[in-house]
Parts: sequence; structure tokens; C-alpha cells
Amino acid sequence: MKLQIIVIVFLLALSGCTEGQQDQQAEAMNQPIEWNKMVFYEIFVQSFADSNGDGIGDINGMSAKLDYLSDLGVDAIWLMPMSPSPSYHKYDVTDYTGIHPDYGTMEDFKAFVEAAHKKDIRIIVDFVINHSGYDHPWFQDALQGKSAKYRDYYVWADKDSIVEQIAKKETSFDSDNIRQWHPVEGDTTEEHYYGFFYGGMPDLNYDNPVVRQEVYQAGRYWLEDVGVDGFRLDAAKHIYPDDRAEDSHAFWREFKAEMEQVNANVYLIGEVWADAATASPYAAGFTSLFNFDRAFSILESINNGRVVAANIKGHGYQIDSSANMADVINTSLPWFKKYNPEFVEASFLSNHDQNRVASVLGNDPAKVKLAAAMLFTLPGTPYVYYGEEIGMLGMKPDENIREPMPWDNLAEDAARATWMEPAYTTDKSVKPAKLQASDPTSVLYLYKQLIALKKEPVFTEGDIQHLDFGNSGIVAFTRNIEGESVAVIHNLSAKSQQLDATLVEDYQIEHWVSTSIDRSDEVLTVPARGSVVFRK
Repeated sequence: MKLQIIVIVFLLALSGCTEGQQDQQAEAMNQPIEWNKMVFYEIFVQSFADSNGDGIGDINGMSAKLDYLSDLGVDAIWLMPMSPSPSYHKYDVTDYTGIHPDYGTMEDFKAFVEAAHKKDIRIIVDFVINHSGYDHPWFQDALQGKSAKYRDYYVWADKDSIVEQIAKKETSFDSDNIRQWHPVEGDTTEEHYYGFFYGGMPDLNYDNPVVRQEVYQAGRYWLEDVGVDGFRLDAAKHIYPDDRAEDSHAFWREFKAEMEQVNANVYLIGEVWADAATASPYAAGFTSLFNFDRAFSILESINNGRVVAANIKGHGYQIDSSANMADVINTSLPWFKKYNPEFVEASFLSNHDQNRVASVLGNDPAKVKLAAAMLFTLPGTPYVYYGEEIGMLGMKPDENIREPMPWDNLAEDAARATWMEPAYTTDKSVKPAKLQASDPTSVLYLYKQLIALKKEPVFTEGDIQHLDFGNSGIVAFTRNIEGESVAVIHNLSAKSQQLDATLVEDYQIEHWVSTSIDRSDEVLTVPARGSVVFRK
């Protein structure tokens, strides 16, 4: 017994933790995490920061930029796929528990996670489990024939049974692919395999319980052995076809339960690119879902100079300028809360699948700043796509919306990735982060202000109520919590707007403004593309 005690003490010493510290760590893991109070930052590792001069962004490059992210106000990082893959984007995974060698090693990544945690930054990784890559050993075995060991890890059908589906040729919100069933070259069985996005990404068969266990085991590895805090689940809507949506809902509930056995605070955010009525049942299996409608509404409103919001009608929606954002939120959010009372809405302006915000808004700094002001004052946990905070540009194809992050002038920028020649974000078109940091008129400077504003309780937890000035060029609302209330006004138009100041007569203190305003007892003048927050 004495020897056993000595060994235990020795092992605890090696781990760098006392028994009491380990108990504290275990207790901390089970304490609720207030994800709704966090600001997230999405990184495409390959383009973010290069540490070794090979031109490819890597894990150690990210580690070197943790101070930048902490200074920006980031609370959590979402990392696009890092697993071994033959493609630059790595959404066609060939090893679910590995790190692509271009990015570094697993030890590098564990060190990154530890360093991020010391700065109170959580780490969320892309977990691509709707499909594997064509080159994954499972699928390579499945190609060998009907009796192959891993054949049933994928979805197969006889060609004659899917003639109508092959001929359908329909696209969706999240895929331009018009053919989901794919033949195998040289195969004599006439069977096709299902790949929703394209033939290089065969869908996994979740009717096979062994596949489920493989995926759960991989998830447990990242949470338990590596120490990440959660997952972004790609293509969550497509685990089963749309006519089996209830089976998809049930799968994600099961997945969540499995992951919570490892970490009760695990964060799971799903990509369900659909209207709110269709997306809401998925909330039961996730902490959060991305609000694609919100992103569309913000950018369209700014470009049109008037409010464009989703007017929700049953199981679908119409874009209707008579709607307003506050009422849309108050109508749709309860649908998600019905399935998950703790649901946290995720808001964003763009991500790795969409044209960059600054390009969508014509590289107009006033519009870019207005979009950010709307994002951070509306409800939801905001996600910032890397480089958005400095006004990076980019239009599809996808490589051009994932260009290298400019940290400094090119000649002095040792961290800049060079794996591709940028077509949009260059030193001539976008001022690098270092130069923006000391410029109080820069986009980066504004983002720091807005992130700090967002973390005030009234913006993280407060409700939202429409404030009606009778002006379609104005988005206005109040945010309210426990006796505290702020009035927020955004001018979408290219002209200053004179508003009835009596509607905000109780809100006399300028809490935050993007530009100077004029105010009398009767008239409030908000400059073009201007934003203001008043408090009582």
C-alpha cells in the first residue's frame, strides 16, 4: 500500500499537478460554460500564419498569434479541418484522428490548445463526419466489392433503383452539385455510391451502428486525449436525405449525448443551411446553429439602403422589406428554444463558403463598419472569419475567399502564407493588421471596440424590441436586461437621416457611436452609414 501511494504521488508530480489541482481541474470541466457570452473566430490554418517559412500556415504559426487574438477580444477559435487529406481545404478526410503534416504534429496541436486555454480561449475543431474522403482507407476497401469489410460504411444502391434521383439534378443552399449518386469506374455490379457534395466525398452510412461507434470514438479522442472544447459539425443537415430529416435529428441527439459523457460542457455547433423552421428541430442535438438568414439580411439591407429581413411564414420564408429584424428574431428564436431551452444562436457576416464581407459591400469602409456594428449589437454569439476584422477581400471560387492573412507589409511579413498568389487581398488593397492596429480609423480598431461592447451583459443576454422610426432606411431596436436598457440605431442609407428624438428621450447618454451625431429635443440626426448606442 505504501509503495502504491509513493507511485501515485510520483505520477502526480510528473504531471505537474497536485491531487488538489487535478480535483479543481475536473470540477472546472463540469462547471457550466457561458457560451452565449463569447466571441468566436474562424481560422483557415493554411492561410493564417506560417511559422517555418514553407509558405503554408501551420499550428505553430497560430500559437504565435494567440496574443493578437486575445488582444482582439476573441474567446473561442473555430479551426477549419486539419486532418490528413489530399485537398487544400481538407474537407475530404482520410484520417479522423490525425493532423495533416503540412500543419505540424499532434504534439504541436496539443501545445496550441494548452496555450490557448491559458489565455482563456476555447478551441473548437471542424469535425467532418457527414462524409469521408475518397482516399480514406475505409472507402478504398469498400471499392473492392460487395463483400469488402468496409462496404457497409457507405451508402450504395443499384443503378436501376435510383434512376429518378440520378435524373433529378437539383442543387441546394450549400452545394452546387447536381448529382449525388456516383458510379465506380470499372465496377461490374452496377451499384452507385452516395456522395451529396461530390464523388470525392462519399457519405457515411449512419444506419450502420458500427459507423456510429467509429465516429463517436474519434470524437472522444479529440475531447479527451487532445483537449479540444467542442466541434463544428459540417453538413449537419445531410446525415440522412431530406426525406429522413427526423432520423438526422435523432442522430444528432445521440451524438450530443455521447460527447457529453466525455465533457458535460462540450460545445457543438451545426451547419444547417436552411430556413429557421426547417433548421429549428436540429437544435436538440447542438449547443448552437449558424443563423444564415441573419447574415443575408444584414448585408442585403446595407447594400439596398433599407431593411431587408426574413418574413417567416410557416415552413419557409420570404424576403420582405416590411419585416424588421427584431420581430424576426422574436418569432424564430422560440422555435429553437422549444427543442433546446439552452440553445445559443450563432451570428456571422460570412464564412469560408461565402464571398467576403468587404467584397460583397463593394470595399466601402463605411458599409464594412456598419455591418460589423449590426453584427455585434444584434443578439447571438458572433463569429468573425479570419481577416474580416481588417477588411480582407475575396470572391469565389473558394480559394479566393481563403487567401493568406496579411500581418505586415509584405517585405517584413515573415508570418504571411505564400501557398497561393492572392487575387483580392494584397498590400495595395488591404492594409495589414500591424498597420491597422495603431490607426483609430481602421476596421481593426473598430472591431476591438465592438467586441468589447458585445461583451456587456445587455448585448450578450438582453432581449430585443423593435424601435419604429417609420423609416425603412433605419434599423433600430432596444436591448434590455434586468432594468438596464440601451437604444441602438443604424442608418443603412447613404444620406444622413433626421429622426424623431422623442422616441429615445429616455436614452440620453451616448454609450457608443461610430461617428458624431447631432441631437436636439425633437430631432436626432444620424449620419450616412452611422451607428449609435444610447443608454438611459
